[in-house]
Amino acid sequence: MKVKVTQIKSAIGHPTRQKQTLAALGLHKISQYREHELTEEIRGMIKKVNHLIEIEEIK
Repeated sequence: MKVKVTQIKSAIGHPTRQKQTLAALGLHKISQYREHELTEEIRGMIKKVNHLIEIEEIK
């Protein structure tokens, strides 16, 4: 299953680890999105920064 991950909030003022997680997901700016295969690694990253991103399922 694929998911579309969109950054909806800025990482300014958040811990460095969360900024690094966003970068690992390929997100650097608000409204930027990336499509990922939903693996356990990606699921864990999404869980860490779920307050900064929006997830939608791609069919």
